[in-house]
Amino acid sequence: MEATASSVRPPWHPQLSDPSGRRDAKPRRYGLTMVIDKGLGMHAFEDLLATAGDHVDIIKFAFGTSPLYPDDVLRRKIAMARRSGVSVMPGGTLLETAVRQDMVPSFFRAALELGFDAVEVSDGTIELPRPLRTELISMARGLGFRVFTEFGKKKAGSRLDVDELLRVAERDREAGADLVIVEARDSGTVGLFDEGGALREGDLEKIRRAVGDHRRFLWEAPRKEQQTALLLAFGPQVNLGNVPAQDVMALEAMRRGLRSDTFGLQRCVPEYVI
Repeated sequence: MEATASSVRPPWHPQLSDPSGRRDAKPRRYGLTMVIDKGLGMHAFEDLLATAGDHVDIIKFAFGTSPLYPDDVLRRKIAMARRSGVSVMPGGTLLETAVRQDMVPSFFRAALELGFDAVEVSDGTIELPRPLRTELISMARGLGFRVFTEFGKKKAGSRLDVDELLRVAERDREAGADLVIVEARDSGTVGLFDEGGALREGDLEKIRRAVGDHRRFLWEAPRKEQQTALLLAFGPQVNLGNVPAQDVMALEAMRRGLRSDTFGLQRCVPEYVI
């Protein structure tokens, strides 16, 4: 009798496919990868999910791009991602626009109708008073969305205030936020990183001492060097975001210790047999 695909044992031994021994299958709580979609076409989007869908947990349609798509294309992309077990959300800038234009109810109605299952509550460009931030989180939760809040400003040169991050994160979680995203922009040039994209190592060390459970946060890190630094600091279960679609497989390899930059994440095996 011919074996079915589901009954065939994968050819790669688990110690080769995940020598770190710490990667969970989807749906996972930690070690999340959030991809930023700046306008992928349908074929590229389908290819991403077919090739790397097992390694993608969240897709964010960048900035305010969601209303710019042809309606049928946007719906197809959202539905395709949801079928692949991927949460989908519009960029936080679109909700900031809704706040500024006094169109918040319209924003939530459209997001629900289109099939988004998550939203990002941010104040990277506008000033969002604490009571309104809490109200937006509560409103989104009440509508059934997963809620990702974001901390940090998009203005060039903006740095991370660790004490304020911890205060805001605690209030956000009390209001119902699932995770707090730490702003770095799609360019990786603010917050934890300087204007050239280099890691502010002193800030990272302060964060390591202060944040406790790093898995409560999702760190925007679009560049390979930034991802490497955070993986070495926190391990394979660190949540990373603003990952370009073409870098998903490379990031997953780094998470598992399958790239020289993070080879040290592999579990040591005292003896091996060929």
